Amino acid sequence: MEHTTTNSTEVSSQSRLHRMDNRDPEKLEGRNHSSGGPYDVDSEHSSSHDNELPEDVEKAVPQDGPEHPQEHHTPTTAQDWDGPDDPDNPMNWTVRKRALHIAPIAFLSFACTAGSSMITPATPEIGAYFGVSRTAAILALSLFVLGLGLGPTLAAPISEKYGRGVVYKVSGPLYMLFILGSGFTKSFGGLLVCRLLAGLTGGPVLAVGSGTIADMFPPRIRAVASGTYVMAPFLGPALGPVIGGFAAQYKGWRWTQWCTIFIALAAYATILPMQETYKKIILQRRAKRLNIPPPPTPPMSGLTQLKILITITIARPVVMLVKEPIVLFLSIYTAFAFSVLFAFFAAYPYTFETVYGFNTWQYGLTFLGIGLGVLLAAATNIVIDRTIYQKMTLQALKEGRHMAAPEHRLYCAMVGSLGIPIGLFWFAWSARPEVHWISPVLAGIPFAWGNLCVFISAVMYLIDVYGALNGASAVAANGLLRYGMGAIFPLFTFQMYERLGIAWATSLLAFISLAMVMIPFVFFKFGPRIRAKSQYSTLKI
Repeated sequence: MEHTTTNSTEVSSQSRLHRMDNRDPEKLEGRNHSSGGPYDVDSEHSSSHDNELPEDVEKAVPQDGPEHPQEHHTPTTAQDWDGPDDPDNPMNWTVRKRALHIAPIAFLSFACTAGSSMITPATPEIGAYFGVSRTAAILALSLFVLGLGLGPTLAAPISEKYGRGVVYKVSGPLYMLFILGSGFTKSFGGLLVCRLLAGLTGGPVLAVGSGTIADMFPPRIRAVASGTYVMAPFLGPALGPVIGGFAAQYKGWRWTQWCTIFIALAAYATILPMQETYKKIILQRRAKRLNIPPPPTPPMSGLTQLKILITITIARPVVMLVKEPIVLFLSIYTAFAFSVLFAFFAAYPYTFETVYGFNTWQYGLTFLGIGLGVLLAAATNIVIDRTIYQKMTLQALKEGRHMAAPEHRLYCAMVGSLGIPIGLFWFAWSARPEVHWISPVLAGIPFAWGNLCVFISAVMYLIDVYGALNGASAVAANGLLRYGMGAIFPLFTFQMYERLGIAWATSLLAFISLAMVMIPFVFFKFGPRIRAKSQYSTLKI
């Protein structure tokens, strides 16, 4: 759900800030200033530059303890960092300080994505209250998901001009305001509009969150931080029904919105003490404080900025989705897995109410299996990065290459791709009265594990392959398809399960996912050959 969660313009922009200088490994390149994004790429060079990092990782990552002595000196320039140990550079912060900046954005991202699904246990009550069908009532979920997909486009120009902190501190209250409107509305139309706008204003948080991670960690040692952060927006939809189930059962559907606000308020409070991490803004503030020349910013008219935004966010992603096999197949794969997750917000209540007679709060708890799968996926990503990818990268550096081949990003997807059909088939044929209810609940673990494993690998692979702005557009194509399908799937899930039955409806999804299992394996084997035929600039390793 990153969005979570991953907006294209944010991806392309942030990457400009994090190239590493071979002569001075800890010094970050900051000549191109732009907004941050879900994953870090370089805007003018191949993404390989992002991996020109020191073998002495300890030197690149300041440990807990006394701050650097340089932190007390007066900076002499605002054109770039004042040397590799510039204390204003977020990459030179202590691990503890950076961890205290990861937790708040993860918490706020969790609050935004939890708001998507927390309302789903109240779907029958909403339908009865407003006199609409259950399918119409599920629009409260679908429109929110659509808003999450569109919202990150708002983050790019705001983050570019004002920094990360402003996005968090403005989006948070707006998000809560529209959730408040959803809770107070007296009309079904008002509910849908407020839910759409809530998703729209919550989306920027997801887009800028990963940009903040990229500000603080160089690519080679970013896996732990990124894995921890990405886990939060995926946990939101999994745990939302758990909370919403109790609220809907004992307080009514409006309390699903009040609970969303309570969580968002708590998360927002942790955001307030955060410092700015975006390089351009830090240097601009330094220049103003010391009355020295600010960092150079190329003049760009509003029309030019709009054209770039439209090109990166809409036009080029659509073209790449049609013409680039890597973008097309990985986007279809991740979009399908993401959509099945959101289809479960309709399939789970149908299954556990009809087969096991669960009430609202009881079936809400069944999503805990999915939550556990998300936690395992984050751990898997970190383990694979540490045990396989880091070794490949070190070997590549010893051989004089800037980075390991992009295909080494696919290990997590190759492992996780097996979990999706296993979980779906397990759910399909264990959801029967003669089988204990814990079995279909546990089936959510391998599904969610595989879903997140595939997503993380796919996005990192796209960025490594295409780099620069093309990588940003590739991720945008993935996001457009993922959120579009994620909004649509819940709308036909009830009908599909009623007509096909639980076993065959879920098996249909399982067979489709089984047909996609080989996608990461094919790209691992033939990726270099496919990359060589791309009409876009790709990494030649």
